[in-house]
Amino acid sequence: MSGFKLDRTVGIGIIVTLAIQSAGALMWGGAAEARLQILEKTTMTSPPMAERMARMEEQMTMARQSLERIEQRLDAENN
Repeated sequence: MSGFKLDRTVGIGIIVTLAIQSAGALMWGGAAEARLQILEKTTMTSPPMAERMARMEEQMTMARQSLERIEQRLDAENN
């Protein structure tokens, strides 16, 4: 390691800068955690998408059956 020296003194500015950056990182992490908790709470309170889709499919099946009965009646009246 000829020609390279490591200065072992650390100035107050570097310490303050590291402290401010660390505080900022902790604040950012706390804010991200709060956002995640809100999203989790919202997800838990809303009905699951799969359940909603199953209900919609059942309603569509019932509507299709009703439409087929109407078409059959109309065909029977026209003949």
